[in-house]
Amino acid sequence: MVADAALLPVLAPSLDGMRTAHPTLWGLDPTSLHDHFWAARGVQVVRQGERFGIVDGAELFLLADPRTLVLFRLRALVDLLSWLRPELLLVRVHAPNRRDYTETIVTQGSDGFVRFERQYEGTDTHLTRVAFTRDKEVALAWQTASDPRTGWRQLRRQIRRSNRETAQVAGRIYDRAVDQDIARFVRDLVAFWKNPAATIPRAREMADGVWGDPESQVERSTKVVGRVWVGAGRKLTGPTPVVGPAALWDDPEHRPVVEGIRWQELEPTEAFIRRARPRPASTLRQGSKRLFDIVFSLCALLLTLPLYPLIMLVIFLEDGRPFFFGQRRETLGGREFTCWKFRSMRRDAEEIKARLQKENRADGPQFYIEDDPRLIRAGRWLRKTNLDEIPQFWNVLRGDMSVVGPRPSPRRENQFCPPWREARLSVRAGITGLWQTQRTRRPGLDFQEWIKYDLQYVENQSWGLDLRILYETVIIVVRGMIRS
Repeated sequence: MVADAALLPVLAPSLDGMRTAHPTLWGLDPTSLHDHFWAARGVQVVRQGERFGIVDGAELFLLADPRTLVLFRLRALVDLLSWLRPELLLVRVHAPNRRDYTETIVTQGSDGFVRFERQYEGTDTHLTRVAFTRDKEVALAWQTASDPRTGWRQLRRQIRRSNRETAQVAGRIYDRAVDQDIARFVRDLVAFWKNPAATIPRAREMADGVWGDPESQVERSTKVVGRVWVGAGRKLTGPTPVVGPAALWDDPEHRPVVEGIRWQELEPTEAFIRRARPRPASTLRQGSKRLFDIVFSLCALLLTLPLYPLIMLVIFLEDGRPFFFGQRRETLGGREFTCWKFRSMRRDAEEIKARLQKENRADGPQFYIEDDPRLIRAGRWLRKTNLDEIPQFWNVLRGDMSVVGPRPSPRRENQFCPPWREARLSVRAGITGLWQTQRTRRPGLDFQEWIKYDLQYVENQSWGLDLRILYETVIIVVRGMIRS
């Protein structure tokens, strides 16, 4: 513990936004190290009174009390964030090791130990509460609130209860106004953060578990046990072992100047790629579903066959041939097939799409704009009534597709999210599915909803779910026909 204390000199941090008096590591004070840790996970930390801009590159905003530093695993909250996508996720951080007092060893010169001195600190319940949001306006409202109590009150008024979720995670909590907490935080961060180079350009791995600055030195003869961070201008020399987790601050005379976080260069965190757990289908379900698909598709083809001449005539009169549009898509096991539809777009639709790309309202690999100029008039009617999809019953009859299942997509679209791809290709593609009946078409959310509902289907596939999707699809089709 003596070695740790020597490696962790701390100056009490002020809360007026001035960080220059603090010791730094790789040019960053303890609060900046905390914020860079969360940035490596795509999260910007937002506090009241700090004048940092709300960035566009962050995937999430962590709303925290001005005195609070927290460490916990974000993966514990991924299911809530990716499935429910709340506007505000309130998180209570449970810290079993949190105490309301600190103990200091009092020594007297060379006489050594004198006594333990215990100092009690008032417990502030707000120090255990943080929140996550994807909404920049919500983050800004929190940042401009006069104090945490007012901020929480404003957020409750601003966000409906149905758009809020709560969760509890095990983690560690630190008060950045307390020297001992700052020392504990840096020591815990060294142990917790495996790759500080993710957002700190000056961090270099100099040996296994040893991270240093380009202006630091670690001799080969120095024995390091555990994880150690070495600041600019510092040296680890000699045979005396260094026991981690520990950090050696920058030499004040060699304190580097660092740039801000380059948000646009950060890779999207894998924490938001939800790992699927497909529900295995029994042989009985597979056989009965295939039988249902054959009977249903035969009935659908026979009932809709009289519509084919009418639809083909409407397309021909407006835009000539071809009547059908076929595209290579993937189904069960990644097998490619030609998915057929009645043509609803102009023949030069792909050329026009390249010019309209900047107007795309969909996220991910999709392309969607309202009043798409590529649609012919007949195509708009076909889309509204969903009649453009009826040739796909031929795909169902052939075994390429099922009546109910994830939407079939081209291979290039499936590459955007490999875990999602493997899950959705574990079942046959469908004419209709959970995504088609539940999506909201909210800007920026379509791809996330696509992933969410596809995974939800493969994890919960059953006859009950299929029948519910079919019922909701019929309602949507009937409404579309009435409105058209």
